[in-house]
Amino acid sequence: MDISIDFMRRIAQAAAAETLPRFRSQGAVANKEKGSFDPVTEADREAERAIRALISGEYPDHGILGEEHGSENISSRYVWVIDPIDGTRAFISGLPVWGTLVGLTVDGDAVAGMMSQPFTGELYYANASGSHYEGPGGPRKLTTRKTTSLADATLFTTTPALFKGEARKRYDQFEKQVQLARYGADCYAFAMIASGSVDIAVDPGLKPYDIVALIPIIEKAGGIITTFDGGPAEKGGDVLAAATPELHAAAMAALRG
Repeated sequence: MDISIDFMRRIAQAAAAETLPRFRSQGAVANKEKGSFDPVTEADREAERAIRALISGEYPDHGILGEEHGSENISSRYVWVIDPIDGTRAFISGLPVWGTLVGLTVDGDAVAGMMSQPFTGELYYANASGSHYEGPGGPRKLTTRKTTSLADATLFTTTPALFKGEARKRYDQFEKQVQLARYGADCYAFAMIASGSVDIAVDPGLKPYDIVALIPIIEKAGGIITTFDGGPAEKGGDVLAAATPELHAAAMAALRG
């Protein structure tokens, strides 16, 4: 099934109505994880409520999986996967590299998705027509760079500290092989692969709502996105995205050691 850009714009606008007024507002931050720090804000919760209401109104038979408000009807063939603010740490720090992620799976495969960054006025989305951008500079179809060598590649990860034990040693060796490594952009880094600005993004321990929306945006722009062992990324896990099949293969080999 196809999802119209009009519907994606409506989702982005509904979420922005809840997130933007609370961005850089010094609002309360709660911690969801005892013994660690997994922040959540009123903006996260209210944006997800707004998104769920739109989806339920338009597609009442579809399932929904959201980070903040759980799952409903996920035995449906069609399941929407929502992260109202991917990059909450950036959000509470006043940095505009967070985004609203909404993706649709059909029989477990990600077929459509959007990443909205309302502060910068950007919308990245993919549906049956391909992968697209709307925002400053005007609309355009997205396409990845044609980088095939690690030595020419720009790499993003949230932080190397997420890699533990032997995985950290392999990551450190991998990073030494690329031209440029940068940290901390969450979903924005993955969107930049589709836009042709970044070549590789790697993050361990992702949840479905962290990545489902980004899969079709990257794939329909020409990129490759899988788990570190080459499996589908829809269920999350250790995720690797790259601009070309050749670069993806080289990165996967490097991460395996």
